[in-house]
Amino acid sequence: MSQNVTAVLGPTNTGKTFYAVKKMLTFGSGIIGFPLRLLARENYEILRKKIGYNKVALITGEEKIIPNDAKFFCCTVESMPESQKFEFVAIDEIQLAANFERGNYFTDRILNYRGIRQTVFLGSSSMENLLIKIFPNIEIIKKPRFSNLKYFGYKNLTRLPLRSAVIAFSQIDVYIIAEKLKQLTGGVSIVTCALSPEARNKQVSLF
Repeated sequence: MSQNVTAVLGPTNTGKTFYAVKKMLTFGSGIIGFPLRLLARENYEILRKKIGYNKVALITGEEKIIPNDAKFFCCTVESMPESQKFEFVAIDEIQLAANFERGNYFTDRILNYRGIRQTVFLGSSSMENLLIKIFPNIEIIKKPRFSNLKYFGYKNLTRLPLRSAVIAFSQIDVYIIAEKLKQLTGGVSIVTCALSPEARNKQVSLF
């Protein structure tokens, strides 16, 4: 495996994933490990439209779509195939190596999962010193945020702009908020982990 290792580091909304997807397509084959099923599915859909349905695969804990001619794979980190080799490998949100429940998967991918020609790690700048210790010759690319994050404090649901995303931390709250928004705006999509892949994808399309 190649020791050509790059880290693209920065906060959210810096184009790190866009960079990795674009870079992957310059190789003959590639795989990106995402932290979330929805991110894997979203980028799978983007790539299918861009390069063709038969060239892109999707593997998550819930879905497995692998065309015979697939050269590029979108996976959750846990679902990345270990028996297959790719010219390009990227691991997204590598700071999740510190996560108590899933960190072992991210740690394993950082230490052991390599592209034949290029390996790219995407994530927080907090990982820079650790990566340099592991890979002394690593190339570090730092990405600035495209927009400024601002804290507005409490915001009434009636004043949310259309196509806003509201995050709740219990299933009961999700449906209470969704019902209120439906009464106010006439429409709302709901995404929870309990939904089947088909139902979740339809809700994302509705949004």
